[in-house]
Amino acid sequence: MGDGIRSARELSQASMAAVGAGDKAAWLELFADDAVVEDPVGPSAFDPQGQGHRGIEAISAFYDNVIGVNDSITFDIARSFQCGDEVANVGVIRITLPGGVAVEVDGVYTYRRNPEGKLAAIRAFWEAEGIRAVG
Repeated sequence: MGDGIRSARELSQASMAAVGAGDKAAWLELFADDAVVEDPVGPSAFDPQGQGHRGIEAISAFYDNVIGVNDSITFDIARSFQCGDEVANVGVIRITLPGGVAVEVDGVYTYRRNPEGKLAAIRAFWEAEGIRAVG
């Protein structure tokens, strides 16, 4: 972008790179103070109330409890659609769980940027029934 602020797509790529590298600090730095992470959207084992993880403290706890406990997470994005300050990435997330079991899930992963160029929201649309073992 010509204004020196990263686009929503660039923020999504930075987010995926930080998660893939296991770099919690770099990941958290991408977020606005009042950001929300909904992964997945709606009630789940990660978020029984379905309200999302709001604010840096809650997002940090989400990283510790959901992302950081895995051996690795990789993203294979097949399509990406940017409109204004949002991007929707369509693809597969592959997760190697502790102990070496690998799973993957198809989904749509949206990222919204705020006017200051920080992530305002990540919303992940995937179905638990669609998680499958790989390898």
